[in-house]
Amino acid sequence: MTAAAEAARPLAGRRIAVPESRELDVFAALLERRGAYVLRCPLVDIRDAADPAPVLAWLRMFSDGGCDDLLLFTGEGLRRLLNAVDQHAPTLRASFVEQLARVRIMARGPKPGRVLRELGLRPHWVADPATTQGMIASLRDIDLRGRRVGVQLYGSEPNAPLMHFLAEAGAMVLPVAPYRYADASDDADVLTMMARMAQGHVDAIAFTSLQQVERLYRVADTAGQTALLQTALSRTLVAAVGPLVVDILRQRGIQPSVTPKGSYHMKPLVSALTEALGPPLLKT
Repeated sequence: MTAAAEAARPLAGRRIAVPESRELDVFAALLERRGAYVLRCPLVDIRDAADPAPVLAWLRMFSDGGCDDLLLFTGEGLRRLLNAVDQHAPTLRASFVEQLARVRIMARGPKPGRVLRELGLRPHWVADPATTQGMIASLRDIDLRGRRVGVQLYGSEPNAPLMHFLAEAGAMVLPVAPYRYADASDDADVLTMMARMAQGHVDAIAFTSLQQVERLYRVADTAGQTALLQTALSRTLVAAVGPLVVDILRQRGIQPSVTPKGSYHMKPLVSALTEALGPPLLKT
């Protein structure tokens, strides 16, 4: 292999566990293109809300001008709202987009903004850091008294800290949960991945959501294999896509070794992994 070919495959010989579900093929391809062997073990699936009725009721309220402000936690959430309109109430599409253009929008990080740009829109504010506390800090200087604030929730998590802050600020809070998280891979497959990590057969694991971390620990707890998981994570380079994932890992006593700086999505995470892993070390 030529020097140029080797340089194009800086992760050759590396084994990287990927618990991503929604964009698993995209993430795996980015790593495989750099020569990595990807262990695919999707931990969490993202699905529409089990009951579409509350989501549709919220969409009708919003489309009728029922909100003054909108807090968007994820690009996935906005896409699910748009899909719900298209699937269940297509006549609301125009008025829904019109109201998106009218209200003040705060995005938690860059991903909601990407979906808004597809509609020719942009958020008024982007919370930094891209966390609940970052959003609360960004909202402190905004007068919310009497404002009707729509909140697109992160999965079905009620987000009590944000709800408490908004209530104390005098806002009327109008939440919507357009999607939910569900288990993906079987527990047995997850335990097999843990065992491989504990045996030193995996170079890195790359987390892209806090739900993946929570599922991993839930499987270990249920199987009585918490010690195995701690060993697995101690013997494996742990990568986290952004501050939310970093926080949940730290709560579990795990300090991630790799996280991208300033831009929290897959390509910067792959770049950070490539830099951290350095020259490839082929394993037998």
